[in-house]
Amino acid sequence: MKLNELIKGLEIKHISGPLSINVLDIASHSKKVKPNFLFVAIRGTDHNGHDFISEAIHRGAKAVIAENIPPNSKEVTIIQVPDSRKALAQVSAKFFENPSLKLEVVGVTGTNGKTTTSYLLESILRCAGYNPGVIGTINYRFGNQIKKSFNTTPESLELQKILAQMLAEKVSHVVIEVSSHALDQNRVEGVHFKVGIFINLTSEHLDYHGSIEKYAQSKAKLFSIFLEKSGVSGDRFAVLNQDDPQTNYIIPLTTAQIIRYGMGKNVDITIEDLNVSLNGIKGLLKTPCGDIHFHTPLLGGFNLYNIMASVGAAICLNISSESIQTGLKNISTVPGRMEKVGKNIDFTILVDYAHTPDALKQVLFSLKELTSRRIITVFGCGGDRDRSKRPLMGEIAGLLSDLVIITSDNPRSERPEKIISEIEAGIKKTGLRKISSPDQQKGYLTVVDRLEAIQIALQMAQKGDIVLVAGKGHEDYQILGTKKITFDDRKKIEEILENKAYL
Repeated sequence: MKLNELIKGLEIKHISGPLSINVLDIASHSKKVKPNFLFVAIRGTDHNGHDFISEAIHRGAKAVIAENIPPNSKEVTIIQVPDSRKALAQVSAKFFENPSLKLEVVGVTGTNGKTTTSYLLESILRCAGYNPGVIGTINYRFGNQIKKSFNTTPESLELQKILAQMLAEKVSHVVIEVSSHALDQNRVEGVHFKVGIFINLTSEHLDYHGSIEKYAQSKAKLFSIFLEKSGVSGDRFAVLNQDDPQTNYIIPLTTAQIIRYGMGKNVDITIEDLNVSLNGIKGLLKTPCGDIHFHTPLLGGFNLYNIMASVGAAICLNISSESIQTGLKNISTVPGRMEKVGKNIDFTILVDYAHTPDALKQVLFSLKELTSRRIITVFGCGGDRDRSKRPLMGEIAGLLSDLVIITSDNPRSERPEKIISEIEAGIKKTGLRKISSPDQQKGYLTVVDRLEAIQIALQMAQKGDIVLVAGKGHEDYQILGTKKITFDDRKKIEEILENKAYL
């Protein structure tokens, strides 16, 4: 594609060099540059692409988009822009010929529940006879392809490339989990959304956003900017959780047609005749398209909101009640989300991704409804991330669990003992006492090694108890210092059970 076509519509401060260049491809990483590429220098968390412009030129870049004009770059065309991340998103969409305009795209945002909602909607779409693709936290999947996910929402260049691949594979609908980082960094600029879903907003990623207000503003951008700019034909829809206060902030910011869901009054979608057990959730969905009796094997009352959100989006996409009912029933499990592990044991083991205060609270509240026996919780908090949540999660675990084992999550460069002590400060507020022996019925332990912590929890479990291993969910690794080691809670539990190491 000609460079002059690619940069049409960009906010440009200065251009030097010819625009008649034929661009073979785009790169934002200097080592991926090949002859006749366009290199876009973006500022990352750890590295600044502007420092690698010379390398990109040496590798054959014929044009560079940057915020600053680099020295010694007369042999290439330089396009200076105020925001190179935004420019990357815009040229990427144009280079791949705006694939999202030919797809039905649903964006899902919220602190918790994005992944489960995406799996539910994917199941509903399949039952309706469509060919859906999903871009999310666990992986990017479409057709027979499953690509490993490195970010919940990929960088704009990769995102547009995946959308183009999906289009080539005859995908009809795409569900994108849209993170606050992606919204703040304009990664979804150039994605034309048909439906935006808002699930909830609780404290998270404050190490990045700085305040809950800025975090909320980033989430709202899906509705205030990207849904507004969407060029899809027909109506655009905002499916909003009426029970979350953030919805009242979003509503005035969008002209999309609003579908409200929740357990209160004045909503378009709600659930009645509810039955929640260890066998799943049954109930009656009240919708604008009529009543839908449903049963899903998903566990936990908090999943009601994920169910209503996915049903709201399905209705916006004109999916039949029968397909909705079947889709909710057919979903077996969501990896690492209240996922049952283990067989032939007389207690229940669940692995969940809950790594925020609200997520842990919702999971533990749900478990208290499912058992009259003890809840044993194993969890930690990630290093080099928001420290403010550590005592909060300790307090929540202490209030809602009978036994707690505080352990390592992904400590990264922090000392695990330091992270554990900050969690412990919260648990001490609850009056739960530190115990010296796993034989005791109530209290908490601190065990740095995560495998040992899980093994102790299984040793402590008695008939009818629930063991919750929280924080990492689907993750198959642990980050210790700068090392990434193989560690999957689910596989480790299976190994402990198989070797009877918990007896």
